[in-house]
Amino acid sequence: MEKKHRIYSMSFASVYPLYVQKAEKKGRTKAEVDEVIAWLTGYAGAQLQRVIDDKTDLEAFFANPPRMNPNVGLIKGVVCGVRVEDVADPLMRNIRYLDKLIDELARGKKMESILRVDGAVAPPGPRRR
Repeated sequence: MEKKHRIYSMSFASVYPLYVQKAEKKGRTKAEVDEVIAWLTGYAGAQLQRVIDDKTDLEAFFANPPRMNPNVGLIKGVVCGVRVEDVADPLMRNIRYLDKLIDELARGKKMESILRVDGAVAPPGPRRR
């Protein structure tokens, strides 16, 4: 039997403040973090607050989202050294998608680009050497 990754059992409530902190440290807002989460998963307003208050784990958070955005396939790139579009496990891929979107927000990309408006793909950031 394959062992589940420990991140799956982490509560969304434990990672949410880290997403907000990362964004705010770079001059972005909690409202923008919430907008990114709503775009990806459909969780917004009271529904988002409920999963935070209930300490819903990441596995349940992504197992039954109100509405996964059909444009998730447009999210491409590397997070923590892993190319998100190549992650085989659908749950881990969804977690990486959210990480990638929050990274783009913190890097100052425009919301239209982050949210793939009109099928736009966020341009790659500057290359690190």
